[in-house]
Amino acid sequence: MEIRKLNKGEEPPMDLLLLADPSEKLVKEYVKRGDCFVAIIEEQIVGVYVLLPTRPETVELVNVAVNEDLHGKGIGKRLVMHAIQESKERGFKTVEIGTGNAGIGQLALYQKCGFRIVGVDFDFFTRHYPEEIYENGIHCRDMIRLSMDL
Repeated sequence: MEIRKLNKGEEPPMDLLLLADPSEKLVKEYVKRGDCFVAIIEEQIVGVYVLLPTRPETVELVNVAVNEDLHGKGIGKRLVMHAIQESKERGFKTVEIGTGNAGIGQLALYQKCGFRIVGVDFDFFTRHYPEEIYENGIHCRDMIRLSMDL
């Protein structure tokens, strides 16, 4: 598997990006402001993440997504670890990530990769998304914020 940054002008994989965030408007906004990286297997894009600088020395890892047929094969972990290494190489001191309270698998993955829960943005998803989001049979209302010092 190869992980590489998309070049300017290359179309980001919207189908994958929308797996992690159902708002096309928000996805397009942060893809424009950040750097999009893709995981490629046999010339097919199978995973994606975006690094989005937010404050001096701080970057947010957003929209980690893997083709649903390939879940459980370690691709998500490789993407997260690649993002951490990329952030270090770029001189960032902190990597932040947010995920929904219903994203049980994502919460486990991020903690396995070394992230720590630092807060909860209550009702984030009810404030920012017009339709209710359910995952794992749980109403996704709150954003769980995680962070890692590099």
